[in-house]
This record gives sequence, structure tokens and C-alpha cells, in this order.
Amino acid sequence: MIQITERIAIHPNEIQEEFMQASGPGGQHVNKVASSVRLRFNVGESSLPPFLKQRLLASSDQRLTAEGVLVITSQRFRSQFQNREDALSKLVSIIRSAAKPPRRRVKTKPSRGAKERRLNEKKKRSAIKKGRSGRFSSDD
Repeated sequence: MIQITERIAIHPNEIQEEFMQASGPGGQHVNKVASSVRLRFNVGESSLPPFLKQRLLASSDQRLTAEGVLVITSQRFRSQFQNREDALSKLVSIIRSAAKPPRRRVKTKPSRGAKERRLNEKKKRSAIKKGRSGRFSSDD
């Protein structure tokens, strides 16, 4: 079991792994070894609690497909094992961040001084724009 929080864990069978050749530097070695990893985690069919599934599916994460599959790729390291561990840690951090309850917004009001400064600035702008108008007193 992959432990997410104290109460939430996912089974390794829920994650599909795909290994492929990584791009980037590495010489001839990079053309022989499939060190890059792509993890696929189906949020909708997982054993996560319903509230957590909703939060994950409602998130605007680019790695989430329209079908509700979370796709995580890692090719930071030259080792397949390290890339696999990196991708798993990314998955765990995404689920952990969704497990945290969202912070409630505290309503605030602008202070009296802030209101006065805003109105004074509006009056100054108004005076500047009035000065630009084409109405001139001609004494000619």
C-alpha cells in the first residue's frame, strides 16, 4: 500500500506504469534504455474517498485527462528506478494537496483611509482630465 495520509492509502495495482526512452542528453546510452516513466492513475475508479475524488476531478491540473486519469511523467534522472520513485512522489503530493481542506475566505473591508485615498486619487484624475477638455476661455 502506498500511504498518502494517516487514513488514506492506495493500492499499487491502481497505478499503471509505462517505461519509455527519455529525451535529452545521455549519449548512446539514452537510445538503449527505457529510463523515463509514465504513471497513469484513474481517479474515478480508485479506492480514494468520494470527497477526495471530487476535489481531484474538479482541480484544473493539466495532467488530468478528460476521462479522469491522472498522467504523471518523470525523466529527471538517468535511472529508471529513480524516475519511478520521483513519479510516485509527485502522485502522492498531488493527492495530499487535494486531501487538505480548502481554506475559508475571510471577508475584509477597506479601511477608511484607503477609501479616502481612492476618492482623492479619483478627484485628481478628474481634474487632470477636465484640464484636457477643449473648452478654453478666449480673451482675443
